[in-house]
Amino acid sequence: MTARFVAVADGVHVLREPLLHVNVTLVVGDGAALLVDTLSTAGQAAALADAARAVTTAPWTVVNTHHHFDHCFGNATLAADPPRPVYAHEIAAEAMREPDRLLREAYEELRDEHPALAGEVAGTTLLAPTHTVHGETVLDVGGRRVVLRHPGRGHTAGDLVVHVPDADVLVAGDLVEQSGPPAFEESYPLQWPDTVAELLRMTTPATVVVPGHGDPVDAGFVRAQHAQLVELAWLIRAGHTGGAPPERVAAEAPFGARPALYAARRGYAELDGTA
Repeated sequence: MTARFVAVADGVHVLREPLLHVNVTLVVGDGAALLVDTLSTAGQAAALADAARAVTTAPWTVVNTHHHFDHCFGNATLAADPPRPVYAHEIAAEAMREPDRLLREAYEELRDEHPALAGEVAGTTLLAPTHTVHGETVLDVGGRRVVLRHPGRGHTAGDLVVHVPDADVLVAGDLVEQSGPPAFEESYPLQWPDTVAELLRMTTPATVVVPGHGDPVDAGFVRAQHAQLVELAWLIRAGHTGGAPPERVAAEAPFGARPALYAARRGYAELDGTA
């Protein structure tokens, strides 16, 4: 992996991993730093550490926005030696305490399109979070107030966002996506619109929003994606009420037929009480 951090605000830097376009955010304070997400493998995380040290020599705390492999499998490389605090939502932390399941799921997801990465992921050692967040936790990062917040269910049941108020930056994780459609495989599509509405309440017209994947965006982009999520949720509810198969909902929904089919099936499961 060859990538570097780029400043998006005062003391806030973003690195975009080139294969899956995953974003890592580095918040730098006075003698302390915060790394949001840790990428997919030990090799990627080692390169990430070098890139972070090119920006700051301060020790860092780690935050995982959620439990998917591309956001937390680098934890052991970045936070085990020396030991550093790792924060995640309590549901994400619980998932990360099942390393065999997460490793198997990641390998199966990657093996066809990215076999080399799948092999690396299969050999990764997972490190679970040391600190859990229920609703909100405030960190002091070298004199900077940084808020870790669970705005509700969306991409997963345990998403965290990271708000840096003094820089007007909001790290949204996979609750907001720029380089492709949202991923709905473990999602709560009927609740996701309310969760993104909560994110919008944390923004200003000048806010830099760092999505889970892709280029940083503004609040206008998030509002547009929120409108698509609202439309999707309405179509799912209407289809379920009318007895339509999920495939018919997906054919009419935003984001494309394949992502929308995952969303429709998950939304039907929510309505049936099985999600």
